[in-house]
Amino acid sequence: MNQPPSAVNSSIQVILVPQGAEYQAVRKGLSCIQNQNCIHTDFPQPIAIPIGSPGLIQYLQNLDKIAELRKQVQPKILIMGLCGSLKEAYQVGDVVIYESCIYHQNLNHKLIREFDRSLTNDLEKQLKLNYSQKISRVKGITCDRIISSAQEKQHLAETNDVDVVDMEGFAILDFFNSLSASVGMVRVVSDDSQHDLPDLNFAISPEGSLKTLPLALGMLRQPIAATRLIKGSLQGLKVLEQITTDLFQVKN
Repeated sequence: MNQPPSAVNSSIQVILVPQGAEYQAVRKGLSCIQNQNCIHTDFPQPIAIPIGSPGLIQYLQNLDKIAELRKQVQPKILIMGLCGSLKEAYQVGDVVIYESCIYHQNLNHKLIREFDRSLTNDLEKQLKLNYSQKISRVKGITCDRIISSAQEKQHLAETNDVDVVDMEGFAILDFFNSLSASVGMVRVVSDDSQHDLPDLNFAISPEGSLKTLPLALGMLRQPIAATRLIKGSLQGLKVLEQITTDLFQVKN
């Protein structure tokens, strides 16, 4: 017998997730609920989006689902995925709920976009019902490239009073402001602030997908950093899958 949907489940129309492993982790998390016969007709639809901000707005504008959302009054959008830590307080595997986000190209003007407070509160409440590990509310910064240097991460944190970094959040939030939509974002930390990552920016195509051969070559050039990245990503993806289930599953 199906259970009634949770408050989060029944209010969110779309989940936006970077394509690739992050999208697959969210799909697996939703499949766990389907297998337990807890799925509903109003279950939010996951949509894979390009990695990074360039080209993301045009991609969203061309989505059929966005045309549907334009007809609704204050639609609710959830962004999910991985992020990088900028402070020692946030370690690999930690779950973070964004309160606000700034864009690295607007740092002179410090344009801050805030996520919907009511939706943010609902997301935190639902996660705390089902997920027993650390959950933090954070300030984020969105960059158009992977921040691979630990020194640069720490500099971003110190000069901008931010906690974590991603590549899509601000652009999505800015886009949906024009639709008067409510937007929330939940991410999982996949790399810490104390260690360098391999520089893989050249492996991201203009369309926002990972290019397999350049990715492999980039990993080979920095094997220690690559091993750390792979380990952190796998841990983060596992948690991402779990919290997807926890966000949309109603327990007896």
